Amino acid sequence: MPKAAMKNTRFGRFLKMLGPGLITGASDDDPSGIATYSQAGSLYGFSTLWTAWISFPLMAGIQEMCARIGLATSRGLTSILKHHYPRWVLYLMVLFSFPAITMNIGADIAGMGAVANLVMPKVDSAFFSVLFTILLLIGIVYFPYRKIAAILKYLAMILLVYLIVPFIVKTNWGEVLKATLIPHIEFNKDFLGILVGILGTTISPYLFFWQTNMEVEELREKQKDSKIMIVASRRMFRDMKTDVNFGMFFSNLVMFFIILTTAAVLGTGGLHKIETVEQAAQALRPLAGDMAYYLFAAGVIGTGFLAIPVLSGALSYIFSETFGLQRGLDKKFHEAKGFYIIIALSLVAGLAMNYIGITPVKALLYSAILYGLTAPVIIAIILHICNNKEIMGKHTNSRRANILGVMTLVLMTAAAVAMLYFQFAS
Repeated sequence: MPKAAMKNTRFGRFLKMLGPGLITGASDDDPSGIATYSQAGSLYGFSTLWTAWISFPLMAGIQEMCARIGLATSRGLTSILKHHYPRWVLYLMVLFSFPAITMNIGADIAGMGAVANLVMPKVDSAFFSVLFTILLLIGIVYFPYRKIAAILKYLAMILLVYLIVPFIVKTNWGEVLKATLIPHIEFNKDFLGILVGILGTTISPYLFFWQTNMEVEELREKQKDSKIMIVASRRMFRDMKTDVNFGMFFSNLVMFFIILTTAAVLGTGGLHKIETVEQAAQALRPLAGDMAYYLFAAGVIGTGFLAIPVLSGALSYIFSETFGLQRGLDKKFHEAKGFYIIIALSLVAGLAMNYIGITPVKALLYSAILYGLTAPVIIAIILHICNNKEIMGKHTNSRRANILGVMTLVLMTAAAVAMLYFQFAS
């Protein structure tokens, strides 16, 4: 076979491998993530760049465990807890997940409304928030999510413009390299709050549930096509790892450059605290000029439409599996009424949060911090599942997976405890 043909074949196969992992990674850079990374860059300059390379292997390790659970058991996380663990463990997990995911939905809706108002100032942001909620609900109910995501993930690629800006403005690359390679920590509540927010929005609990259930649904789709029971093969596990690693790498690459861009443009420009979406959009002005607001708005709205179905879907999977309801984003409404009703309620609850007096930027940051506080509990549960031979069979964690998992648990716990200590001690 000619080399060109071989490359095309390999590239085509690589593209076919990309699925749940890529969508998970892209949805992780949601409006909450953009706000948190922008705050980090404007407040602390390049000081938090090191979190990108630290969090990548940890994030990829945890998401791989979740994907492996789905492939090995053909069940979601909640279903496994329900069948193999005491009920209090299941309820603890639901208790820790529900508030953070609901706040994240509300924060993302508020962020989308705010950037739409940025483009059309004469129309109130609350109107846009309601409009986006209705559009999301219609889209989720009437269209298969994976088909929508296949389109929306290209809109999310707008975030790649953050990779360009640092090269067209004056950037101290020596300082960037130093900040990237040498971790910097300030022991005060503000810095630790940002650190927990970065870790929380990067290693987000809702992604754990989503990844597991998407692998289960992918397996079921293959079973429908072949009309026979399929057991996940070695090749499926290998392809899953490639998909997860690429998706998490993409997510962390965007995260790195959002921090870098806002530090280079806003931090050095004297804007050290982002309070509004207008200020966050200014980071793209060197590249887009007066079009910066439109570019920023397109990126935030695109990632919102990609991420909110993941958020509400993850929450619905949790409750549907807890109460034994039919579920699946590719099912019609009449096939899984309870599942879609829970999604609708989560969207309405998220929308209602826009009226409690918290600015969109603060709501986005608060949701990230809440994830940082709740993630350790869920990570501990995932580690226990992945080392349980009764559940995982021959697909239990390797030593490397356990090392990454324990490191993630220790880091997330330490950051959360330190933040709480400084919050109440000062």
